[in-house]
Amino acid sequence: MRKHYSKEDIMELVNDEDVEFIRLQFTDMFGSLKNVAITASQLEKALDNKCMFDGSSIEGFVRIEESDMYLYPDLSTLAIFPWRPQQGKVARMICDVHRPNGDPFEGDPRYILKRAIREAADMGYTFEVGPECEFFLFHTDENGMPTTLTHEQAGYFDLGPLDLGENARRDMVLTLEDMGFVIEASHHEVAPAQHEIDFKYDEALATADNIMTFKLAVKTIAKRHGLHATFMPKPKFGVNGSGMHINMSLSKDGKNIFNDPSDALGLSKEAYYFIGGIMKHMKGMTAITNPLINSYKRLVPGYEAPVYIAWSATNRSPLIRIPAARGEGTRIELRCPDPSANPYLALAVCLRAGLDGIANKIEPPASVDCNIFAMTDEEKKERGIEAIPGTLIEAIYELEKDEFVQEVLGKHVSSKYIEAKKAEWANYRSQVTDWEINQYLNQF
Repeated sequence: MRKHYSKEDIMELVNDEDVEFIRLQFTDMFGSLKNVAITASQLEKALDNKCMFDGSSIEGFVRIEESDMYLYPDLSTLAIFPWRPQQGKVARMICDVHRPNGDPFEGDPRYILKRAIREAADMGYTFEVGPECEFFLFHTDENGMPTTLTHEQAGYFDLGPLDLGENARRDMVLTLEDMGFVIEASHHEVAPAQHEIDFKYDEALATADNIMTFKLAVKTIAKRHGLHATFMPKPKFGVNGSGMHINMSLSKDGKNIFNDPSDALGLSKEAYYFIGGIMKHMKGMTAITNPLINSYKRLVPGYEAPVYIAWSATNRSPLIRIPAARGEGTRIELRCPDPSANPYLALAVCLRAGLDGIANKIEPPASVDCNIFAMTDEEKKERGIEAIPGTLIEAIYELEKDEFVQEVLGKHVSSKYIEAKKAEWANYRSQVTDWEINQYLNQF
């Protein structure tokens, strides 16, 4: 759980720990971490929310005419980077972005998640989330640039000497623990050079902040080992891609409300409605949970990634799985998101879609407890099983159709996001790939 610091606590800690630089971090709409670095002498000004930056230089924020933005540090996010020098240390605080008049900036992804959390709180709920973040560790070339090369052949749960990334992964775990993370598991994933580190669930805002910190730490430690850590969903053809499964539960008065021992599957009405809400809005949410052109190279049959909008408590092929744990561990696992997603936006759309299910009592269809990939198109059609969008542009068209998901993001972000992703698609569509040359040059 987070520590609650006062301004005085922070000033004292920075002084006692010999912190020289403080990075004021925030996130753009694509989930890229940005920061303004200040020296300890400027700390008081920052704690008084007087630290300004140029919002027009951040894609998707604002035009030049309204560019002044202020950073309001969240004091509970103070952390010292263990990988920086121990004299003149470097610390960070995650910030909310505000306009000069003090209003929260509607294009700040952290604000969008906070708004969704507030809606849950108004209904009496706390949203708790545990992510499973996968990534690849690749070699760098002689100029230090990333490659997709690896010499290792390790597979799922393997350990050294097959797993060359094991030392790097151990360092990552120790570094994260130094920063206050509770690491529940870390192991080698299915593909060579693929790894997973799982940290303990927390309230949604803390989890989204933690995912951003996690990515920064993993990339930093990998670099120290001469490796490149990538959260790109599908960096290599022919092997599994990287996902970021999201385990979700709602609690009320400290009790997990998805749990109901009297139900055949141990699930409450709210749990079923939450599933129903996510299934209803899944197509419109996909552009957020899977935001890259490359995301859709992972979401193909044959590599354990889910493609079909269905749920099950016994089977791993659907989009939504109910893990075996019951009681306080009862949770809903959404399996399609990948680690390139902006965690603030991804958790906001998941939460609000689930709450829509609860508010409107949206019943999910019957669970699908057989392997969907083995079903014929006819069988899928009979059971009304639909697929998630197959490409980024399809996902964007679905987002344009789902006014509810657009409302979750707010007018500012939804319009800027759709515009940026359409431009990304147009750029991609105009490329000629090696596959096309190999396939067609000789034939036609």
